[in-house]
Amino acid sequence: MNKFTLIKLLVLVSLVSCGTYEPTFKYKYNTNPKYTWGYADFYGAYYSDVQNINNVISLSLFSDSLYVNNNRNLAGTGQYLFLEDVFVSSTDTILPNGVYKVSKDKTPFTVYPGEEFKVDDAKYVIGSYIYFIEKNSNYSVQKLISGGSFTVTNLSDTRLLNFNFVLSDSTRLQGSFTAMLPHYDLSPDKVAGIPRKKLSLAIPVQASLKTQLLR
Repeated sequence: MNKFTLIKLLVLVSLVSCGTYEPTFKYKYNTNPKYTWGYADFYGAYYSDVQNINNVISLSLFSDSLYVNNNRNLAGTGQYLFLEDVFVSSTDTILPNGVYKVSKDKTPFTVYPGEEFKVDDAKYVIGSYIYFIEKNSNYSVQKLISGGSFTVTNLSDTRLLNFNFVLSDSTRLQGSFTAMLPHYDLSPDKVAGIPRKKLSLAIPVQASLKTQLLR
């Protein structure tokens, strides 16, 4: 056996022992979106039935390529941030200036994290989360917010919101919003325990934890 043949055999044995190389593909999401429109829903003392007198506001923010279609569903591509339980004092009806921390305390200047809620054999998502709605719907996903904070600053007729969250997969989620933020008073229709108003998606999105959506 000559030297050249021996080298070829050694290379072949090396390739067989190492196996076939398969590069790992990781889809990259926009984790620093700029939200351009949105609204806040005021629910009053939503948890008064469990002796929590603090008011609750739900916040919905959207990037500019998302829109509401003729069927009143959210369509397009981009990021949809939903914070279901933002707690403010019993005297506040709009988001006051300050830093809001992700917490389960349910005290003023906290926002409840996203989590699974199990009823019998069904699992639902409640709290705070973000939809990444991608052009390739195979990559569209819902991810829960597990930590971090956001700040609110009132600037005349507009509001500046800056986000610094941690997602359930340990990804950092930042982002900002600078625009008018209409507040809608839904407290007269409030019934403790019922789901809050949320936009349905034109194309369903899977949850990152393979759970069903609450609505």
